[in-house]
Amino acid sequence: MAVLQMQKISICALKKDRKAVLEKLQRMKVMEISQILEEDPDFTTMDTRQERMELEKSASLSDQALEILDRYAPEKKSMFSALEGKALIEAGDYEKVVDQKEQLLCTVKRILALDKEKAEQKAGILKLENSMESLTPWMDLHVPMNYGGTAHTVMLIGTMPLATLEEIYQMLAQDAPEVDGVDVSVIYSDKDTVYLAVVCLTQDAEKLEEVLRSRGFARPSQIWDKEPAAVKAELEQTCRECKERILEIEKEVRSFAGERKNIRILADDYRVRAEKYEVLGKLPQSERAFFITGYAPAKDTGRIEESLTKEFTCVIDIEEIKEDEESPTLLSNNSFSASMEGIVESYGLPKRGEFDPTTIMSFFYVFFFGMMLSDAAYGAIIAVACFVLLKKFPRMSRGMYQSIKMFMYCGISTLIWGILFGGYFGNIVDIVSQKFFGTTITVPALWFIPLNDPMKLLMYSMLFGMIHLFVGLGIKGYMCLKEKKIMDFFCDVVLWFMLLIGLILMLLPSEIFSSISQIQIVFPDAVNLVAKGLAIAGAVGILLMSGRDKKNPALRLALGAYDLYNITGWLSDVLSYSRLLALGLATGVIASVINQMGSMLPNNIAGVILFLVIFVIGHTLNLAINLLGAYVHTNRLQFVEFFGKFYEGGGRAFHPFTPDTKYVDVKEESYEHYGKFRNRVCTLWCGNRSTSRRCRLCDRSWNRRSGGSRCCNGGSR
Repeated sequence: MAVLQMQKISICALKKDRKAVLEKLQRMKVMEISQILEEDPDFTTMDTRQERMELEKSASLSDQALEILDRYAPEKKSMFSALEGKALIEAGDYEKVVDQKEQLLCTVKRILALDKEKAEQKAGILKLENSMESLTPWMDLHVPMNYGGTAHTVMLIGTMPLATLEEIYQMLAQDAPEVDGVDVSVIYSDKDTVYLAVVCLTQDAEKLEEVLRSRGFARPSQIWDKEPAAVKAELEQTCRECKERILEIEKEVRSFAGERKNIRILADDYRVRAEKYEVLGKLPQSERAFFITGYAPAKDTGRIEESLTKEFTCVIDIEEIKEDEESPTLLSNNSFSASMEGIVESYGLPKRGEFDPTTIMSFFYVFFFGMMLSDAAYGAIIAVACFVLLKKFPRMSRGMYQSIKMFMYCGISTLIWGILFGGYFGNIVDIVSQKFFGTTITVPALWFIPLNDPMKLLMYSMLFGMIHLFVGLGIKGYMCLKEKKIMDFFCDVVLWFMLLIGLILMLLPSEIFSSISQIQIVFPDAVNLVAKGLAIAGAVGILLMSGRDKKNPALRLALGAYDLYNITGWLSDVLSYSRLLALGLATGVIASVINQMGSMLPNNIAGVILFLVIFVIGHTLNLAINLLGAYVHTNRLQFVEFFGKFYEGGGRAFHPFTPDTKYVDVKEESYEHYGKFRNRVCTLWCGNRSTSRRCRLCDRSWNRRSGGSRCCNGGSR
């Protein structure tokens, strides 16, 4: 139940170890790198943009290859595959794949090339089909389409608006009476167009074509040097070859499906390295040293210092964060409350030194959620379903894990409230026993049935609301005392407690309260006198002290009166808790209506089947609607009524330098074990440090020894 204390950590290490240091910090996942050093002419930064862009491009190509594989050879996934999270692999397996990155990158590029070729082939097929379609009307033309005629004749082929052969001859006689010896053949015609082959004398060709064009004649868009039938046959053969090639491409792409796992690892490796180079480009460095600054939880700074000084030559400075310096926020809560951290984060993380409301809020959140849904059967379904998902998919994302765990606790609360209120799919026990067994069996409520006594539930809703609001006001008082603001504690907290408690004690014995609650409360005169005294003292204190920072008396009173008017806001906040009644009744009423609809069916086999259908569909919809309603309104009670009393938020989330993987996670234990083995190999193989070549894994110089060409199976940088 706290915001973890942060410390500033500064690291100065040898320049030759910078990549290894970054990799170490990246695997530790406990430090947020924030370069805040002043610019110094003695220090420069590396230009890593080119390397980073190349790595990001390779990661993107790998992602594209995976998408292509998913299209050609999709993996069989369950409907809950989104909950499976990242695959967990051994460090040794990870390094084996990375050692083959060049070969895998070639595979990736081959997959992309094949997919591009397939797209080209499909585009080619479409073009061929268009060409074949354009040739269809000319199938009865038994000469090449570019046939020019004989020594004394010319052949014109083209299309015209639909007309009969007789009409065409009449048109020619009318528009070109001087042209003789014209032969017109209709090759094909459809509802709009006629396809013609016109033969005329060479000297009349120009005039004839001019006349035909005036009547809508147009040459074909594609002219072939062979007969249309022969051209179409060739095109069909080419089209078949393209389709066969597409099948070959698809088969070849599917043959790479076994490399999917390795490509995922490859993509993540490029992504992690790109992130490392991004940070590397921001680090100030001299000729022999470099600096890293950032934030880490105080509980982890010692571990960082021990781990780095053990492996590298470096100097580490750990200091407390200054009061005026903003630091990132990291929450630390127990297992139950941690599941509600997402709710707090959605509103805003607490700032440095601010109270973490997660633990207190989590209790009220689960309490109110269950009260709103308040059906034991619904709660059991939610709790069991969430429990199964948590056990079946332990590697789901942190946010998803927290959300499902939160709903599991809310389901348990709903189950408890349902038992207290006697709700089991509404009144299904009564309906089933009466309809199918001829007798009414009722499961008694451990407390009371809200549908029978809604005003009682309203009173308790208001009571729980007042407790919720008072806790919020108490937290505000705690924060004032923590910051040693004694006057603020008295004026803004104690006086309001006096006023509110006094008004409540005055309300309880009143006729208004007794008429609503049907409960008659009588206090001794001393208690009534104390209640009036508290209310008056609180009101006067608020009136006089709310504007205490102002010297003008009139302004102080005006501000005090305005603050005192906020009592209406308290009334509004209390009334907001009537939604506990409204949603609780809504769940039960809708469930009862669904059950009643099913009970109206005849008592036979068909009636039983329809009853089950109505039961399943109706209660599923009721659960979904009221589950959403409970979630939304519970959030509102926390954000508006509760947080509004003390919480500001506005903190910045802690973002540690971690491997930015998309598909896999490496076991930390196996990585450490593999690292120890790797270091031993390096000690044996690295030998002479005078060589210019460096190991990719250990960043040490190495020589070619007999029987081996690499340091620790990492290859050279």
